[in-house]
Amino acid sequence: MSDVVDGAGVVERLRAAGCVFAEEEAAMLLAAAHGPAELDLMVERRASGLPLEHVVGWAEFAGLRIAMDPGVFVPRRRTGLLVERAVALAAPGALCVDLCCGSGAAAAVLLDRVEGAEVHASDVEPAAVECARRNLGPRGGRVYEGDLFAPLPPELRGRVEVLVANVPYVPTGDIGLLPPEARDHEPLVTLDGGPDGLDVLRRVAAGAPEWLAPGGHLLVETSERQAGAALEAVSAHGLEAEVVTCEERYATVLVATRAG
Repeated sequence: MSDVVDGAGVVERLRAAGCVFAEEEAAMLLAAAHGPAELDLMVERRASGLPLEHVVGWAEFAGLRIAMDPGVFVPRRRTGLLVERAVALAAPGALCVDLCCGSGAAAAVLLDRVEGAEVHASDVEPAAVECARRNLGPRGGRVYEGDLFAPLPPELRGRVEVLVANVPYVPTGDIGLLPPEARDHEPLVTLDGGPDGLDVLRRVAAGAPEWLAPGGHLLVETSERQAGAALEAVSAHGLEAEVVTCEERYATVLVATRAG
């Protein structure tokens, strides 16, 4: 293992490893490392393909620092559109649920931005649940381990005002096209959405009417090419839906509402 003790050396090694934003990543690594030996190890891990957020132990998301653990899905910048819309729809004191919560990033934003919000989150991955509890516990959120709605307290049925679900939506056949840092270091269950990428979205749409309050909202991230089929899937369960996009972030969000 070679020594890396200054910014120029870090940038050079990151660049050689193919990191597009080598200067920005070098600054984060330099700030996170406690001495040259740890810095060298962190650069080695990043150069080997480990996501930067897993190396430094945190991710920046919507202005918050979210603790990250190895093997946990890294929140994407595009998901900022999902949480912005969720926050805009949530009244003070709203009862909110974050399904497929991963690190709990979306739930953390709801707790931070919605006054008095009551936020519950769930994920099927044990590592994600542990990470989410670190992020949400101090903020007053509650996290459950299990598949989608299954682990949620039954008393939430029919009362959820804002339901966010950053479900996996990559078609199975496209998994191999993902960047190696996602394909090799994030759980397949957080990426693979089935043959057309909409399997989990359909399951969420089927369960949402039972859990949403009258006038409650479901927000799901999807892709531009899947938006039409996603809209049909949600509308099939009696929800009124629209598609919201942000070209700058390549973000597409389905916003569906249960009739009041």
